[in-house]
Amino acid sequence: MAKLQGAFTALVTPMFEDGSIDYEGWRKLIQLQLEGGISGLVPLGTTGETPTLEESPEEEKLIEIVVSEVRAYKEKLAKEGKSREIPVILGASSNNTKDAVKYVQRAKDMGADYALVVTPYYNKPSDEGIYRHFEAVSKVGLPIIVYNIAGRTGKNISTSLLCRIVELPNIAGVKEASGDINQMMDVVAKISRVKPEFSVLSGDDGLTLPLIAAGGDGVVSVVSNIAPSLVTELVTKALEGKIAEAREIHYRLMPFFKAAFVDGNPTSIKYAMNYKGLPAGGLRLPLVEVTDNAKKIIEDALKQCNL
Repeated sequence: MAKLQGAFTALVTPMFEDGSIDYEGWRKLIQLQLEGGISGLVPLGTTGETPTLEESPEEEKLIEIVVSEVRAYKEKLAKEGKSREIPVILGASSNNTKDAVKYVQRAKDMGADYALVVTPYYNKPSDEGIYRHFEAVSKVGLPIIVYNIAGRTGKNISTSLLCRIVELPNIAGVKEASGDINQMMDVVAKISRVKPEFSVLSGDDGLTLPLIAAGGDGVVSVVSNIAPSLVTELVTKALEGKIAEAREIHYRLMPFFKAAFVDGNPTSIKYAMNYKGLPAGGLRLPLVEVTDNAKKIIEDALKQCNL
């Protein structure tokens, strides 16, 4: 499988106001992403409110739809004499290693191309425990993207620990959401420059350009839920070395990079999508709608960025 590079959307899960899942809205969002040129899709992550979803039938139906829609789109391209890799990177995380292995196996069985596996959260295991967690999921045989986000898990994966993890089989890359550009550059210097097939993806929209300029490979984006074409263009220009052009897009989008998280995620991006008439819908507790002040910030940012 080719190295992951590009813009990958961390998809919201559209819901009706009563909290039930809007499956047709989900299908529509996927089609909009594909038509917008996005590099790949990341369903069932934090942005998708996965902690509140039922494994069956909800998660399984969401997976079935995204895999089938991507397959159908690629078949359509093939009929037009075109081709494009559009990997599905399925969220497959738990702070129970046994369950994480089960979710990675489900991702493999249901046709996903990669599994996104976060650091075990709340338990706050030692470095050795984190290593063994990733050792267990790596044995399933599906390429793994390590997800490092200490702000949500309470535990940072240091570069030295990641150096150990990447020696395991099937470790294909990292979604680096430490928020520390120095750590991200350290990962590039010590891992991806030694292992060119290893992907370093930003987990923060606002750090996409600096990371790629330092040798990174793209972003798992929240903002691309509403602007897939622009985020894809930013990443493509940056990867091509057209930094000045990428910078223009970066600064155009920067107000919304901030506004998309002003009152949490996915609460803020869902409000923005609803405001723009996209199927995002409601939220499930413990998440609630953003504050009136946050609504104004989001609306002003959308207008300022011409989105």
